[in-house]
Amino acid sequence: MFELPECATLVRQMNDTVRGKTVKRGRLGNSPHKFVWYNRKPAEFERLTKGKKVGAAVARGRWMMVPLEPGYVLVIGECGGRLLYHEPGVELPAKYHLLLEFENESAMSVTTQMWGAMELFDKGREQDRKYIKGMRPTPVDKEFTFRYFSGLIDELLAGEKRSVKGLLTQDQLIAGLGNSVAQDIMFRARLHPRHLISDLSPAQRRTLHDAIIKTVREVAARGGRSDELDLFGKPGGYERIMSAKTAGKPCPACGARIQKIAFLGGACYFCPKCQV
Repeated sequence: MFELPECATLVRQMNDTVRGKTVKRGRLGNSPHKFVWYNRKPAEFERLTKGKKVGAAVARGRWMMVPLEPGYVLVIGECGGRLLYHEPGVELPAKYHLLLEFENESAMSVTTQMWGAMELFDKGREQDRKYIKGMRPTPVDKEFTFRYFSGLIDELLAGEKRSVKGLLTQDQLIAGLGNSVAQDIMFRARLHPRHLISDLSPAQRRTLHDAIIKTVREVAARGGRSDELDLFGKPGGYERIMSAKTAGKPCPACGARIQKIAFLGGACYFCPKCQV
């Protein structure tokens, strides 16, 4: 699943590679998938995208918005899998969920094994899309200050009990994060996934806020996680500290064995000594 750092990487690469290209043909998926969401019929999508020029893409949280000018915005969000650029003359994938072919014979394809939205909106209407409308600040936004973050925790304390993992991964309270990046954030903050946010001291709040920003920036600076691919099919350069690969191995800080538990619908990897 693409998280904020991967979306930022893909958008940067799209702007360097396909921005300014003209769409010769836009096609929706030829491989049925009940968890891929479209808002256009194939013939309508092809008609509306033909002749459109790719504008400057932007990433917000786990969503990428690619202008097709004039008049439209292609939204790719909550998606995992492969978003790939294909040079002219390269054989295109046999199966895809979205394919844009350009006039210079290059192309861009999207495929997913999980789920994802691939939708075409009239320009401006994408802001009304569920999960985009009202999106909270992301860790790369200037609004994501410690004051904002601490206020978010205070807001949540008025509701049901929530763990640190729940804060990081549920309901997109912190837009752009997912279970993978959250593991390293919790390790760097020295917090157990089940640690209740109601028990966070002021110092722990500060440490967690700093860990979120530093981790997201580092993953993005390295082109995403090593288990995700960029626009050119290359893995990212960030190796996760806490993952399935490191479970059972020594913690890099104290040497204790990294453990795995199932919690809140996904696997958690943590150090039993460092994270409390």
